[in-house]
Amino acid sequence: MSKLLSSLIIAFSTYSRIPMPRTEWTDDNRRLTFCFFPLVGVPIGLVLVGWIMLCARFSIGPLLKGAIAAALPLLLTGGIHMDGFMDTCDAIFSWQPREKRLQILKDSHVGSFAVLGCVLYLLVMAGLFSECTMQDAFSLAFIFVLSRALSACLSVFLPQARNDGMLSSLVNTTAIRALRFSTVLYLVLCFSALIWLSGIRAALLALALLLFILYYRHMALTVFGGVTGDLAGFFLQLAELIAAAALILGGKII
Repeated sequence: MSKLLSSLIIAFSTYSRIPMPRTEWTDDNRRLTFCFFPLVGVPIGLVLVGWIMLCARFSIGPLLKGAIAAALPLLLTGGIHMDGFMDTCDAIFSWQPREKRLQILKDSHVGSFAVLGCVLYLLVMAGLFSECTMQDAFSLAFIFVLSRALSACLSVFLPQARNDGMLSSLVNTTAIRALRFSTVLYLVLCFSALIWLSGIRAALLALALLLFILYYRHMALTVFGGVTGDLAGFFLQLAELIAAAALILGGKII
C-alpha cells in the first residue's frame, strides 16, 4: 500500500468514524496525514447538503432541520473535535495557572463548563442551520474542509504546549513542505468556491476567520503556552460555527 493511500486512511481513521481499510501506522505512513485531514470534511459537507435537500423536498420544519444538521458532523467524526472543545472550555474557565489548565485538558472527567459550552454550541449551530437555504448548504459544505485545513496548519506552525500528546507525535512526523502546499491549495479552492457561491459573504467569512485566528493564537500562547490536540478541536469547532454564522447571517444583512 502506498504512503499516500496510507496517510489518507490514517487521516480518516483518526478523525472520522467512516470505515476504512487497515494500514500500518508508521512514521512514514503518517507524514501526510495532516495534508489529507481536510478531506474528512468532504463527506460531512456532502451529507449536510443531502439532508438540506431532503428537508426541502419533504417540507421538514426548521427545528428538526437545524437539530439534525448540527448533529451530523458529530455523528461522522465521533465527536473527537467536540471532545477537545469541551476540555478546552473546562480549562479556560477554570481560571487556574497554566500547568493546572494543561492537566485539566488531559483529565477524562467532564466539568460543568464543558457541558455548558457543548449545549450552547449545539443550540447556536442548530439555530443557524435552521435558517439554512439550499444555496447556503452548498456554501456551508466547504467550511468543513476549510476549518480542517486551518486547524492542521495552526497545529503544526504554532508551538506545542507539551510534547507527550497525540498531536505532538503527529506534528513531529509531518512533511512540512507538503503541508504548506496542501493548505494553500485547500484555501484557494474553498475560497474560490465560496466567492462563486456566496459573493461578498465570502469576504465577511474570511474577515471573521482571520480575527478568530488572531484570537486563537493569542489565547493558545498566553493561556496554555502553545497548542494541543484539544485546542485544535476547540479551534475547528468554533471556526465552523463562525463560518456558518458569517454565511447565514451575512446573507440576511448584506
